[in-house]
Amino acid sequence: MDNDLKTWLYDILNAIMEIDSFFTEADKQFSAYQNDVRTRRAVERNIEIIGEAMNRIVQKDSDIIITNSRKIVDVRNRIIHGYDTVSDDIIWGIVIKYLPILKSEIEFHLNEN
Repeated sequence: MDNDLKTWLYDILNAIMEIDSFFTEADKQFSAYQNDVRTRRAVERNIEIIGEAMNRIVQKDSDIIITNSRKIVDVRNRIIHGYDTVSDDIIWGIVIKYLPILKSEIEFHLNEN
């Protein structure tokens, strides 16, 4: 695997792990997330990193298969350019539903080579 691709995959994995580190199972609730502006901003920043790394990956290797790769880039763009329209509900949905899937796909690609 190309070193750039591997670096970007690790960037995504590290951002996901950092997001996970913000929560224990006890406080992984939407209300706790919604009431903590620092955590919200940190999660959004890590999603920006994930989206930028994903953008670089798909530009360099369009054959790499990662579920919702285009949507991941779109969310990054929305956070950066449409910051005033970012919904806590959508970000939380990404954290709960989609990041675990993305994490397993990224780990698969990293372990592939």
